[in-house]
Amino acid sequence: MSMDEPDHQVPAYQCAVFKPRVASTALVIPVINEGTRLLGQLDAIADLQPPVDIIIADGGSDDGSTDAQQLEYRRVRACLTKTGPGRLSAQLRMAYAWALEQGYDAIITMDGNGKDGVDGIQSILEKLQAGYGYVQGSRYAPGGSAINTPLSRWIAGRLIHAPLISLAARHWFTDTTNGFRGYSRAFLTDPGVRPFRDVFMNYNLLFYLSVRASQLGYDVTEVGVTRAYPDSGKIPTKINGFRGKFDLFGELIGAVTGRYHPKV
Repeated sequence: MSMDEPDHQVPAYQCAVFKPRVASTALVIPVINEGTRLLGQLDAIADLQPPVDIIIADGGSDDGSTDAQQLEYRRVRACLTKTGPGRLSAQLRMAYAWALEQGYDAIITMDGNGKDGVDGIQSILEKLQAGYGYVQGSRYAPGGSAINTPLSRWIAGRLIHAPLISLAARHWFTDTTNGFRGYSRAFLTDPGVRPFRDVFMNYNLLFYLSVRASQLGYDVTEVGVTRAYPDSGKIPTKINGFRGKFDLFGELIGAVTGRYHPKV
C-alpha cells in the first residue's frame, strides 16, 4: 500500500499524540460522545494491561470524554478527531491509515460504548500473532457470552447478517455485526483490499472487510468474546429509525455482492 496512491482517501482530522509507540499492535476505539462508558472501558483496559497501543478515533465528541487529560491519564497513545465527512467507516479509515503509517503490524478494533468485554483483546491478539489475517470476535462462539442482546438484534445478526456475510466470504461466521475484531497489516495493505477509499463512509467498511479476507485467501477465524447490553434504559447505538436500518441493509448487500471490490 502506498499512501500516495490516488484512491488512498482519508478524511481530514486532527491528531493529538500523548506518548510514543511501544507495542506492535494498535487498539482502535471509534467513539462519539460515549461519556462514562468510554472512560470506564479505558479504566478496565488499563487494569488488564494488554500489550497494545490505544488509539481513539473520535467522530467529534463534545461531552469531555475525549479531552486530553482524560485520555492521557488512561494510557491512551493518541486521539484522532475527524473533521471531514463520514461516520464510522470514515473514522476507521482515519485511524487505520494513521496506525499503518506508524508501523503497526496489526490492528484490533472494539466499540467505545462499554459493551465489549476487554478480556477479548488478548484472545484476538493471540490469533493475529498466530498469523490470521482477520479475527472476528463473536458472542456466539465457544467461550463467548451474549448478555441482554435485544431480540431484534439477535434476529438481524444471526438470521440475516451472518448468513449473508458467510455466503460471500465462503467461511461460516456467527457474529458479523460485532465490531470487536482484528486485522493483520498484510490484509489491510493487500492491493486487492484498498480500504482507504471514500466509498466507505458509514458502516460498509466493516461489512466489506468481513467478506474480503477469506476471498483473498487469508486465514480467518472467530474467537469468543463478551457482548453485554444494559439491563435497562436506552440501548447504546448510533443506528436509529427505519431509514438508518434500511441504509444499513443496502450497505450489507453491497458488501456481499462485490460492489466495493477495488477496480482492477
